[in-house]
Amino acid sequence: MLRLLPLWFVLYLGRLIGELLYYFDLKHKSLAYTNIKRAIGQDASGVTKEFYRNFGQSLIEIFLIPKINRAYIDKYISLEGQRHIDEAFKRGKGVVLLGVHAGSWELSNVICANLGFPFRLFVREQGMPRLNKLLNTYRRDKGCKLVQRESQTRELIQALKNNEAIGMTADQGGRKGESVDFFSKSASMSSGAVRIALKYRATILPAYYARIQGPYHKVIIKPPFEIEDTGDKEKDIKENLQRLISIFEKLILEYPADYLWTYKIWKYAKEKNILILNDGKTGHLRQSQAVAKITKDYLEGQGINVGINDVEVKFRNNIARLALKLSSCLSGKYYCQGCLWCLKKFLIDETYRALIGKKPDIIISCGSSLSPVNFMLSRENLARSILIMRPTGLSTKRFDLVIIPRHDNPAKDKNILITEGALNLIDTDYVKNASQKLIQSSPVGLPLSGLCLGFLLGGDAKKFSLSADVVSNIISQLKSASLKLDADILVTTSRRTSKEIEGIVKKEFQNYPRCKVMILANEKNIPQAMGGILGLSKIVVISPESISMISEAVNSLRHVLVFNAPNLGKKHRRFLEYFAKNKYIYLTEGSELSKKIEEVYLNKPPVYATKDMLLVKEAIKKIL
Repeated sequence: MLRLLPLWFVLYLGRLIGELLYYFDLKHKSLAYTNIKRAIGQDASGVTKEFYRNFGQSLIEIFLIPKINRAYIDKYISLEGQRHIDEAFKRGKGVVLLGVHAGSWELSNVICANLGFPFRLFVREQGMPRLNKLLNTYRRDKGCKLVQRESQTRELIQALKNNEAIGMTADQGGRKGESVDFFSKSASMSSGAVRIALKYRATILPAYYARIQGPYHKVIIKPPFEIEDTGDKEKDIKENLQRLISIFEKLILEYPADYLWTYKIWKYAKEKNILILNDGKTGHLRQSQAVAKITKDYLEGQGINVGINDVEVKFRNNIARLALKLSSCLSGKYYCQGCLWCLKKFLIDETYRALIGKKPDIIISCGSSLSPVNFMLSRENLARSILIMRPTGLSTKRFDLVIIPRHDNPAKDKNILITEGALNLIDTDYVKNASQKLIQSSPVGLPLSGLCLGFLLGGDAKKFSLSADVVSNIISQLKSASLKLDADILVTTSRRTSKEIEGIVKKEFQNYPRCKVMILANEKNIPQAMGGILGLSKIVVISPESISMISEAVNSLRHVLVFNAPNLGKKHRRFLEYFAKNKYIYLTEGSELSKKIEEVYLNKPPVYATKDMLLVKEAIKKIL
């Protein structure tokens, strides 16, 4: 029926089919957009739409193949580089017409079969037998001699020895392909043509098929590709293939709407980029960095190079922060791709430019305020999204992995990982390195005694503040324990510690001979303060309000004592009670602190750490 209609109308129908696919084939359109954006970096939405229009016309041209003859080719097909074909055949070693998946693919096969030279097409069986039979019938009727990729390699080699031409593709190498750079990122490409050229001295002619308008096509034949043969087979295959792909990159940039963008081009890339979204809170950033480290270690174990970048996300104001949360509730899985209007309007310009300039494969964020940004950016880039803490206003199902601590009472779902505490970077190597740096960079009173008591003091939090009486009592207990056990004291405050409490710490420890380290974070903070004190101490005393600080101390495999204080919220209370029940910490009243320190030191009970990081590693393996 299609072949009875006017050509212009048939192709108009094809263009219309392409536009319908553009609006309804959301999954593949999303992939095409992301690939185009990564490759050409500009006007990705426009190119994606034009690609679909061309794709629709290419689909409908399949049914026009029986109608195509030499007159049709002469009228609608222009050939650029005819002389290169003649030159290649004169070499007498056979010709490989090497293309990529571009243009009207079935029409290109018919064109090659009717250019006046013997031509064989190297094909792979389609997954649908009836379609496969139809296509092969069309191909043979128009002069294509087929070589099945699965079983007739000998026939292909004989064709080259007969100085015939074969058609092959260089892209879509799959799992067993050769990894080369494709638009600045490694991709798996097919090395078959290069291997044949190296072994049988066949001439490779790079070819590209572009639709000019409607039925008018251009066949671009590049000059014979000069194979470099140094004798190092694997090196020669990789370097020659890289040079060929570079030729195709330029052609794709010139005619981007003709390339087949709807497959996972960089699925087997040898590098991945991780983007950490930072809300400016140190505790949140540390948790994101911990997940990024686990992800990096896992990927590098798979032979993949990993780059990690972080961008501090700043909103224009609190109203903009709220507006982004509300607008994200209306965003869809695919509909916001190519827009990002909300991010542009509600984030400061510097943040927006930094974010759109990244091409992440994995996005990690911690904190509910960043969940809308994570979601929108991960959809824009088709990146894996990892969120730490419960998202506000968004369903957890919108993210690939959501990590929520037990004390937040999370619901159970296949993409939700429930942890016992806050994630962190603390391990044996970390505290060892941090303690060495602390000794080198700060005025540590040496020599240290055999026993050091660490004192990690936090500060004000939501509906909680440390009182002067509580802190004075804890310091008195610490001094008492240090005298009884002949121990040194290592102290650090945090940025949340109030001036009043810092004043008490300074007064009590500045001239106290057993205090070997005193770091006041709001006067002069040292990055390795906490890790260093954990590394040098055997027993650590911590204020109760910081879940992240307590989790870090537990992971350092030290005895951790947390003193009680009034006005803690229910969430913190659940956390402390759970950790105490599982013997990760010793929860003690301030008046009993000295006694508890002595008891722990003398009895030396086993030290337990959470398995959160191992759980995170397994969860990341699943989504990657």
